[in-house]
Amino acid sequence: MGTTPRSEWAQRPAYPDDGTSRRLLIVTADDYGLTEASARGVLRAHRVGVLSSTSVLALGPAVERTARWLADVPALSVGAHLAVVGEDPPLLTRREIPTLLTRAGRLPLTWAGFLARAAAGLVDPDDVGREFEAQLQRLTGHLGLSLAHVDTHQHLHLWPAVGQVTIELARRWNIPGVRLPSSRSCSPRGQGIRLLSRALRRRIRSAGLATPDGYAGLDEAGALHLPRFLAAVDAVGISTARTAEINCHPGEDGDPDLSRYAWGYRWGAELAALTSRALRDTVARHGFVLGGYRDLPAVAGA
Repeated sequence: MGTTPRSEWAQRPAYPDDGTSRRLLIVTADDYGLTEASARGVLRAHRVGVLSSTSVLALGPAVERTARWLADVPALSVGAHLAVVGEDPPLLTRREIPTLLTRAGRLPLTWAGFLARAAAGLVDPDDVGREFEAQLQRLTGHLGLSLAHVDTHQHLHLWPAVGQVTIELARRWNIPGVRLPSSRSCSPRGQGIRLLSRALRRRIRSAGLATPDGYAGLDEAGALHLPRFLAAVDAVGISTARTAEINCHPGEDGDPDLSRYAWGYRWGAELAALTSRALRDTVARHGFVLGGYRDLPAVAGA
Protein backbone atom coordinates (compact mmCIF):
# COMPACT_ATOMS: atom_id res chain seq x y z
CA MET A 1 0.00 0.00 0.00
CA GLY A 2 2.90 2.36 0.54
CA THR A 3 2.90 5.09 3.15
CA THR A 4 0.79 8.21 3.06
CA PRO A 5 1.42 10.90 5.67
CA ARG A 6 -1.47 11.15 8.09
CA SER A 7 -2.90 14.52 8.94
CA GLU A 8 -3.12 15.59 12.58
CA TRP A 9 -6.85 14.80 12.39
CA ALA A 10 -6.27 11.19 11.41
CA GLN A 11 -4.10 10.48 14.44
CA ARG A 12 -6.13 8.95 17.23
CA PRO A 13 -5.76 10.88 20.51
CA ALA A 14 -6.51 9.27 23.84
CA TYR A 15 -9.93 10.17 25.15
CA PRO A 16 -9.55 12.29 28.30
CA ASP A 17 -12.10 10.70 30.62
CA ASP A 18 -11.15 13.18 33.33
CA GLY A 19 -14.22 15.36 33.70
CA THR A 20 -13.07 17.86 31.07
CA SER A 21 -15.31 19.18 28.31
CA ARG A 22 -13.65 17.09 25.61
CA ARG A 23 -15.89 14.48 23.96
CA LEU A 24 -15.23 11.29 22.02
CA LEU A 25 -16.46 10.72 18.47
CA ILE A 26 -15.96 7.35 16.79
CA VAL A 27 -16.32 7.60 13.01
CA THR A 28 -16.57 4.03 11.72
CA ALA A 29 -16.47 2.75 8.14
CA ASP A 30 -18.44 -0.46 7.69
CA ASP A 31 -17.86 -3.25 5.15
CA TYR A 32 -14.06 -3.16 5.09
CA GLY A 33 -12.98 -5.98 2.79
CA LEU A 34 -15.97 -5.76 0.46
CA THR A 35 -13.72 -4.72 -2.45
CA GLU A 36 -10.13 -3.57 -2.78
CA ALA A 37 -11.19 -0.09 -3.91
CA SER A 38 -13.59 0.35 -1.00
CA ALA A 39 -10.80 -0.70 1.40
CA ARG A 40 -8.50 1.88 -0.17
CA GLY A 41 -11.24 4.44 0.36
CA VAL A 42 -11.46 3.53 4.04
CA LEU A 43 -7.71 3.92 4.48
CA ARG A 44 -7.68 7.27 2.69
CA ALA A 45 -10.58 8.50 4.86
CA HIS A 46 -8.44 7.67 7.89
CA ARG A 47 -5.12 8.96 6.62
CA VAL A 48 -6.33 12.34 5.39
CA GLY A 49 -9.78 12.61 6.97
CA VAL A 50 -11.70 12.09 10.19
CA LEU A 51 -12.30 8.33 10.00
CA SER A 52 -11.09 6.71 13.22
CA SER A 53 -12.51 3.17 13.10
CA THR A 54 -13.55 0.44 10.68
CA SER A 55 -15.64 -2.74 10.87
CA VAL A 56 -14.22 -5.64 8.85
CA LEU A 57 -16.60 -7.90 6.92
CA ALA A 58 -15.35 -11.48 7.27
CA LEU A 59 -17.54 -12.48 4.30
CA GLY A 60 -16.15 -9.71 2.09
CA PRO A 61 -14.71 -11.03 -1.18
CA ALA A 62 -11.59 -8.85 -0.76
CA VAL A 63 -11.02 -9.35 2.96
CA GLU A 64 -8.15 -11.82 2.49
CA ARG A 65 -6.25 -9.33 0.31
CA THR A 66 -7.03 -6.17 2.26
CA ALA A 67 -6.86 -7.21 5.93
CA ARG A 68 -3.06 -7.03 5.89
CA TRP A 69 -3.24 -3.36 4.84
CA LEU A 70 -4.60 -2.52 8.28
CA ALA A 71 -1.16 -3.17 9.77
CA ASP A 72 -0.01 0.06 8.06
CA VAL A 73 -2.55 2.14 10.02
CA PRO A 74 -2.16 1.17 13.70
CA ALA A 75 -4.17 4.19 14.86
CA LEU A 76 -7.25 2.94 12.99
CA SER A 77 -9.49 1.07 15.46
CA VAL A 78 -10.76 -2.25 14.07
CA GLY A 79 -13.96 -4.18 14.76
CA ALA A 80 -15.94 -7.10 13.35
CA HIS A 81 -18.87 -6.57 10.97
CA LEU A 82 -20.74 -9.87 11.49
CA ALA A 83 -23.18 -10.95 8.79
CA VAL A 84 -25.98 -13.46 8.29
CA VAL A 85 -27.60 -11.49 5.45
CA GLY A 86 -26.35 -10.15 2.14
CA GLU A 87 -25.08 -11.15 -1.26
CA ASP A 88 -22.00 -13.03 -0.04
CA PRO A 89 -22.12 -16.67 1.16
CA PRO A 90 -21.57 -17.68 4.80
CA LEU A 91 -18.44 -19.42 6.02
CA LEU A 92 -20.27 -22.50 7.27
CA THR A 93 -22.24 -25.11 5.34
CA ARG A 94 -25.96 -25.80 5.20
CA ARG A 95 -25.42 -28.80 7.48
CA GLU A 96 -23.81 -26.55 10.10
CA ILE A 97 -26.28 -23.62 9.90
CA PRO A 98 -29.45 -25.04 8.30
CA THR A 99 -31.88 -22.40 9.57
CA LEU A 100 -29.90 -19.43 8.24
CA LEU A 101 -30.24 -20.36 4.59
CA THR A 102 -33.18 -19.94 2.25
CA ARG A 103 -34.56 -22.77 0.12
CA ALA A 104 -32.18 -21.61 -2.59
CA GLY A 105 -29.29 -22.21 -0.20
CA ARG A 106 -28.39 -18.56 0.31
CA LEU A 107 -28.51 -16.08 3.16
CA PRO A 108 -31.49 -13.71 3.06
CA LEU A 109 -30.53 -10.58 1.14
CA THR A 110 -31.92 -8.09 3.64
CA TRP A 111 -32.75 -7.61 7.30
CA ALA A 112 -36.44 -7.76 6.38
CA GLY A 113 -36.06 -11.26 4.93
CA PHE A 114 -34.12 -12.41 7.97
CA LEU A 115 -36.60 -10.96 10.46
CA ALA A 116 -39.55 -12.51 8.62
CA ARG A 117 -37.92 -15.91 9.06
CA ALA A 118 -36.89 -15.19 12.66
CA ALA A 119 -40.35 -13.96 13.66
CA ALA A 120 -41.83 -17.16 12.22
CA GLY A 121 -39.51 -19.24 14.40
CA LEU A 122 -37.46 -20.46 11.45
CA VAL A 123 -34.07 -19.19 12.69
CA ASP A 124 -32.14 -21.01 15.41
CA PRO A 125 -29.99 -18.52 17.41
CA ASP A 126 -27.43 -21.30 17.83
CA ASP A 127 -26.91 -21.25 14.06
CA VAL A 128 -26.33 -17.49 14.23
CA GLY A 129 -23.81 -18.08 17.01
CA ARG A 130 -21.93 -20.72 15.03
CA GLU A 131 -21.66 -18.55 11.91
CA PHE A 132 -20.68 -15.44 13.89
CA GLU A 133 -18.05 -17.42 15.78
CA ALA A 134 -16.60 -18.73 12.52
CA GLN A 135 -16.37 -15.15 11.26
CA LEU A 136 -14.62 -14.02 14.45
CA GLN A 137 -12.20 -16.91 14.10
CA ARG A 138 -11.43 -15.88 10.54
CA LEU A 139 -10.80 -12.26 11.53
CA THR A 140 -8.73 -12.90 14.63
CA GLY A 141 -7.13 -16.29 14.01
CA HIS A 142 -6.64 -16.51 10.26
CA LEU A 143 -6.25 -12.78 9.53
CA GLY A 144 -4.65 -11.82 12.85
CA LEU A 145 -6.79 -8.78 13.64
CA SER A 146 -7.23 -7.37 17.14
CA LEU A 147 -10.88 -6.39 17.57
CA ALA A 148 -12.11 -3.45 19.63
CA HIS A 149 -15.83 -3.87 18.89
CA VAL A 150 -18.48 -5.92 17.15
CA ASP A 151 -21.48 -4.85 15.11
CA THR A 152 -23.64 -6.52 12.46
CA HIS A 153 -24.39 -6.13 8.79
CA GLN A 154 -27.71 -4.25 8.42
CA HIS A 155 -27.75 -3.82 12.24
CA LEU A 156 -29.32 -7.23 12.82
CA HIS A 157 -28.20 -7.31 16.45
CA LEU A 158 -31.04 -4.90 17.22
CA TRP A 159 -33.20 -8.04 17.05
CA PRO A 160 -33.10 -9.41 20.64
CA ALA A 161 -32.04 -12.98 19.82
CA VAL A 162 -29.21 -11.81 17.54
CA GLY A 163 -28.24 -9.12 20.04
CA GLN A 164 -27.92 -11.68 22.80
CA VAL A 165 -25.70 -13.89 20.63
CA THR A 166 -23.55 -10.88 19.70
CA ILE A 167 -23.12 -9.80 23.32
CA GLU A 168 -22.26 -13.31 24.49
CA LEU A 169 -19.62 -13.65 21.78
CA ALA A 170 -18.13 -10.23 22.59
CA ARG A 171 -17.69 -11.30 26.19
CA ARG A 172 -16.29 -14.73 25.28
CA TRP A 173 -13.81 -13.24 22.81
CA ASN A 174 -12.81 -10.37 25.15
CA ILE A 175 -14.02 -7.72 22.71
CA PRO A 176 -14.75 -4.60 24.78
CA GLY A 177 -17.43 -2.82 22.74
CA VAL A 178 -20.71 -3.37 20.90
CA ARG A 179 -22.37 -0.85 18.58
CA LEU A 180 -25.72 0.59 19.65
CA PRO A 181 -27.61 1.61 16.48
CA SER A 182 -30.64 3.87 16.75
CA SER A 183 -32.83 6.17 14.68
CA ARG A 184 -33.95 9.79 14.87
CA SER A 185 -36.85 9.21 12.47
CA CYS A 186 -40.40 9.90 13.69
CA SER A 187 -41.77 7.15 11.44
CA PRO A 188 -43.17 3.91 12.90
CA ARG A 189 -39.99 2.17 11.75
CA GLY A 190 -37.86 4.75 13.56
CA GLN A 191 -39.91 4.39 16.73
CA GLY A 192 -39.54 0.62 16.58
CA ILE A 193 -35.78 0.91 16.13
CA ARG A 194 -35.51 3.20 19.16
CA LEU A 195 -37.50 0.72 21.26
CA LEU A 196 -35.16 -2.10 20.24
CA SER A 197 -32.13 0.14 20.79
CA ARG A 198 -33.10 0.95 24.37
CA ALA A 199 -33.47 -2.76 25.15
CA LEU A 200 -30.11 -3.50 23.51
CA ARG A 201 -28.42 -0.77 25.55
CA ARG A 202 -29.59 -2.41 28.76
CA ARG A 203 -28.21 -5.77 27.65
CA ILE A 204 -24.85 -4.29 26.62
CA ARG A 205 -24.47 -2.40 29.89
CA SER A 206 -25.53 -5.33 32.05
CA ALA A 207 -22.90 -7.46 30.27
CA GLY A 208 -20.20 -4.99 31.27
CA LEU A 209 -19.47 -3.98 27.68
CA ALA A 210 -18.88 -0.48 26.35
CA THR A 211 -21.02 1.40 23.84
CA PRO A 212 -21.23 5.09 22.92
CA ASP A 213 -23.99 7.27 24.33
CA GLY A 214 -24.96 8.81 20.99
CA TYR A 215 -25.23 7.43 17.46
CA ALA A 216 -25.96 8.36 13.85
CA GLY A 217 -25.69 6.55 10.54
CA LEU A 218 -28.61 4.15 10.30
CA ASP A 219 -31.07 6.70 8.91
CA GLU A 220 -28.43 8.05 6.52
CA ALA A 221 -26.99 4.67 5.41
CA GLY A 222 -25.17 4.95 2.11
CA ALA A 223 -26.06 8.62 1.66
CA LEU A 224 -23.78 10.51 4.05
CA HIS A 225 -22.74 13.12 1.50
CA LEU A 226 -21.32 16.27 3.03
CA PRO A 227 -24.56 18.10 4.02
CA ARG A 228 -25.98 14.97 5.67
CA PHE A 229 -22.68 14.17 7.36
CA LEU A 230 -22.52 17.69 8.78
CA ALA A 231 -26.10 17.31 10.01
CA ALA A 232 -25.25 13.96 11.63
CA VAL A 233 -22.30 15.47 13.51
CA ASP A 234 -24.49 18.40 14.56
CA ALA A 235 -27.16 15.97 15.79
CA VAL A 236 -24.81 14.08 18.09
CA GLY A 237 -22.96 17.29 18.89
CA ILE A 238 -25.94 19.22 20.28
CA SER A 239 -27.02 16.24 22.36
CA THR A 240 -25.80 15.67 25.90
CA ALA A 241 -23.78 12.61 24.82
CA ARG A 242 -20.10 12.76 25.74
CA THR A 243 -19.38 9.74 23.50
CA ALA A 244 -20.90 9.04 20.09
CA GLU A 245 -20.46 6.94 16.96
CA ILE A 246 -21.29 7.70 13.33
CA ASN A 247 -21.01 4.77 10.93
CA CYS A 248 -20.49 5.32 7.22
CA HIS A 249 -19.53 3.62 3.94
CA PRO A 250 -16.69 5.37 2.08
CA GLY A 251 -15.15 4.04 -1.10
CA GLU A 252 -13.58 5.04 -4.38
CA ASP A 253 -15.76 6.40 -7.17
CA GLY A 254 -16.17 4.13 -10.15
CA ASP A 255 -15.32 0.87 -8.36
CA PRO A 256 -16.59 -1.80 -10.80
CA ASP A 257 -16.60 -4.50 -8.10
CA LEU A 258 -19.31 -2.64 -6.17
CA SER A 259 -21.78 -3.04 -9.04
CA ARG A 260 -22.82 -6.46 -7.74
CA TYR A 261 -24.24 -4.81 -4.60
CA ALA A 262 -27.59 -3.21 -5.45
CA TRP A 263 -27.58 -0.88 -2.45
CA GLY A 264 -27.54 2.48 -4.22
CA TYR A 265 -24.82 3.73 -1.85
CA ARG A 266 -22.79 6.88 -2.57
CA TRP A 267 -19.37 5.56 -1.56
CA GLY A 268 -17.40 8.29 -3.31
CA ALA A 269 -19.52 11.10 -1.87
CA GLU A 270 -18.99 9.73 1.64
CA LEU A 271 -15.23 9.59 1.09
CA ALA A 272 -15.28 13.20 -0.12
CA ALA A 273 -17.21 14.23 2.99
CA LEU A 274 -14.87 12.39 5.36
CA THR A 275 -11.83 14.16 3.90
CA SER A 276 -13.40 17.64 3.75
CA ARG A 277 -12.27 20.63 5.79
CA ALA A 278 -15.90 21.46 6.59
CA LEU A 279 -16.43 18.14 8.36
CA ARG A 280 -13.17 18.48 10.30
CA ASP A 281 -14.18 21.94 11.44
CA THR A 282 -17.62 20.75 12.54
CA VAL A 283 -16.12 17.90 14.56
CA ALA A 284 -13.82 20.40 16.28
CA ARG A 285 -16.59 22.93 16.88
CA HIS A 286 -18.51 20.41 18.96
CA GLY A 287 -15.45 19.65 21.08
CA PHE A 288 -14.98 16.10 19.82
CA VAL A 289 -11.73 14.16 19.77
CA LEU A 290 -11.56 11.18 17.42
CA GLY A 291 -11.01 7.64 18.66
CA GLY A 292 -12.21 4.06 18.83
CA TYR A 293 -14.08 1.74 21.13
CA ARG A 294 -11.04 1.17 23.34
CA ASP A 295 -11.21 4.87 24.21
CA LEU A 296 -14.69 4.53 25.71
CA PRO A 297 -14.91 4.81 29.50
CA ALA A 298 -14.72 1.41 31.16
CA VAL A 299 -17.98 -0.20 32.21
CA ALA A 300 -18.13 -2.21 35.41
CA GLY A 301 -19.18 -5.80 34.78
CA ALA A 302 -22.51 -7.01 36.09
